Amino acid sequence: MANNSSDFRSGFVSIVGRPNVGKSTLLNTILGQKIAIASNKPQTTRNRILGIHNGAASQILFLDTPGLHRAKGRLNKFMVDQALAACSDVDAILFLVEATDSPGGGDDFILDILAKGKAPVILVINKVDLIERSKLLPLIETYSRRFDFAAIIPVSAQNGEGVTDLVETVTGLLPAGPRYYPEDLVTDLPERFIVGEMVREQILKQTRDEIPYGVAVMVERFEEKPEKNLVVIDALVVVEREPHKKIILGKGGARIRSIGKAARYDIERMLGTRVFLDLFVKVEKNWTQSERLLKEFGYE
Repeated sequence: MANNSSDFRSGFVSIVGRPNVGKSTLLNTILGQKIAIASNKPQTTRNRILGIHNGAASQILFLDTPGLHRAKGRLNKFMVDQALAACSDVDAILFLVEATDSPGGGDDFILDILAKGKAPVILVINKVDLIERSKLLPLIETYSRRFDFAAIIPVSAQNGEGVTDLVETVTGLLPAGPRYYPEDLVTDLPERFIVGEMVREQILKQTRDEIPYGVAVMVERFEEKPEKNLVVIDALVVVEREPHKKIILGKGGARIRSIGKAARYDIERMLGTRVFLDLFVKVEKNWTQSERLLKEFGYE
C-alpha cells in the first residue's frame, strides 16, 4: 500500500548482535506485541523474522536475526547465513549489546562484518536497568573507540526504557519511501510459523538445559472453526534422541501438558480466539545435520 506524501519515511532495519542479547525481546517491545520468541538460551531465533512498526509518517521494517557467531554444523550455518543476509541491502542496522557485558571477541567479529557494509549502524546498549548509571558512560566510550556509530542509544528491552528514542532515531535515518505493508500488519510471517515458534519457546523455557537445540516444531494442522470461535492445531515436536523425547513428555505426560497449556495461552492471545492444541513428539536422529530434514522443517 503506497503512501504519496514526500514526508513519509520507510525502510528496512536489521537487528544484529551476539546470541542471547535480547534481540527478539527488543523487537516485541517495539511492536507492542509478541511475534518473535525469546528464552534464556542463546540461538533461540533461527529464521529471519520481519516485524513491521507503523508510525503516523513512517513504516519501519525490522529484521530480527539469529545471533551472529562462528558457525559449526549445518543448522548453525543456516542461522548465521540468515543473519548475514539480513545485513545486506538495508537502510540501517541496530547492533545490540548488553550493558552487563564488556565488549569481547564476539562483538569484534560482528563489527568487522558491519564495517564492510554501507548502512549506518546504531549501537543499542540493552539491559541498562541492570547496571549502575555510572558504568554506562565508560561502556559507551569503549564502544565508540571501536566503531563509528551513527548513534548510541541505551535501552531496556524488558521494560521499554529508551525504546521510543530508538524508534525516533531510526526513523530519522530512513529515506522517503512508500508504506510497503498495510497499517494493521505487524509481520509477514504466516500464523502457522508463529504458532510453531510459540510451542518451541515453551519447550526451551520448560526444559532449560535438559534439551539441547535439536528441537523443531512443525504445525501439521491449522483448522479454523469460526462458528465455534475455535482454531484446532496439531503440532509435531521433533527431537534428535529418544531421551530428549522422554524429557519433553515428562512423567505421565505432565511436561508436555504444561508446555501445551502455556503455548496455548500465547497462541490464543495472538489469534484472539479459543485454541485446541494437540502436541506429538517424534525422534529424527541427527536431523540438525541432515540437509533433507533441515529443508523439510523449513530451514533452507
